Amino acid sequence: MAMQFYASPEQIMRDRSELARKGIARGRSAVVLSYEGGILFVAENLSSALHKVSEIYDRIGFAAVGRYNEFENLRRAGVRMADLNGLSYDRRDVTGRALANAYAQTLGAIFTEQSKPFEVEICVAEVGATADDDEIYRLTYDGSVNDEPGRMAMGGQSEAISGSLRANHRNDVSLSEAVRLAVQALGSVGGEGGAARTIAANQLEVAVLDRHRVGRTFRRITGAALTGLLDGEAEPKDAGGDERGPAGPGPGPEKPAVSAASADLETKETEQPEG
Repeated sequence: MAMQFYASPEQIMRDRSELARKGIARGRSAVVLSYEGGILFVAENLSSALHKVSEIYDRIGFAAVGRYNEFENLRRAGVRMADLNGLSYDRRDVTGRALANAYAQTLGAIFTEQSKPFEVEICVAEVGATADDDEIYRLTYDGSVNDEPGRMAMGGQSEAISGSLRANHRNDVSLSEAVRLAVQALGSVGGEGGAARTIAANQLEVAVLDRHRVGRTFRRITGAALTGLLDGEAEPKDAGGDERGPAGPGPGPEKPAVSAASADLETKETEQPEG
């Protein structure tokens, strides 16, 4: 009879943590921060087909780093849960805190019960009436949850990026200032010899939860609107667009015309590891 090798539970957990951390560190970073008009998401992303930043519900956004196929499954599960609760009870019952708790339970169960943990780090953000009311939750591969104070960085060299954000971030900055601050923080690491990098607009994925919108607050910022913000110009009125096209008058808070789940049906994405 073959002898089975014994490994202590502590060693197994350490090995799983090391595997997850190495997988996350290989990916490019993302930044989430509050600004005067809402919550800003900025991620380094060389692929226009695979999104690291997405909408979950009316006032809730999602960002992730790590393996794309794994965090995309989490995102879709969050959209289904939010839509189900909103339809069964009330749309106001769907909160970022509840989604963060559900994600924490899922990630914790995967980390302890499965042989391979998810190599992901995710953020769930809910925009409030003011910057002080914004909620930003950071969830790690083992199900740990942190309530971040208006800003956070994840993936890659997140500690160094977080230091740059702490030194310069304020909740009352404009969108243009917030975008340039986030890009500067992302570019502060990864250069040759520790030098800062210049990140082009086509290497960025940028979106916001706009607190001044009614109904669905999520919209992406792309093209000339993004280039203008990086150049320091004021944001054009209704710049960018949401998941379904150009921004326009939002639907009423009680019965939005569409949801994040319906937008999923119109988007065909190929699941593969994200670099």
